[in-house]
Amino acid sequence: MKNLIALAALSLAPFFGATTFAEDPKDAPKPTSAITVLLPTEGSKVGGTITFTKTDGGIHVEGQVTGLTEGKHGFHIHEFGDTTSTDGKSAGGHFNPTGEKHGGPTAEHRHEGDFGNIEAGSDGVAKVNFTDKHLTFEGDKSILGRGVVIHAKADDLTTQPTGDAGGRVAVGVIGVSKGK
Repeated sequence: MKNLIALAALSLAPFFGATTFAEDPKDAPKPTSAITVLLPTEGSKVGGTITFTKTDGGIHVEGQVTGLTEGKHGFHIHEFGDTTSTDGKSAGGHFNPTGEKHGGPTAEHRHEGDFGNIEAGSDGVAKVNFTDKHLTFEGDKSILGRGVVIHAKADDLTTQPTGDAGGRVAVGVIGVSKGK
């Protein structure tokens, strides 16, 4: 039966633009890059694009966020890649598969999704450029399919469990990318 399903899928592939796929998921190529496009929550004009690229030192996170008020804004990976609510709360809480306390990006103990803050200039633009050794595209700690949230206020890096970063001004879903 498994072979019959695979044969049927292969015969339909040309009609749907697919080329090949691995019959066994462990034979599939491992993702090396991902992307999120940030969408504004209700009443916000914040947007941007963030890329995630696998490197020897971890996952390199790079991009730009626009439409922010000047100053610091909490920047986190959240547990769900769900952008259906107008306030961004459908993305759930911070991604925390190891059950750690909230902390800053360089803290010994922190949520996997704790990135701390991004800082916007007077033009409302914040640049993102760092490598995080805690992130991965595989297993229980995979960030693929998770949400990225930009908050209205600065993350104080200590208040549990969220850093008191305020409302959500933009949200996006981390999806596999074809890379550069």
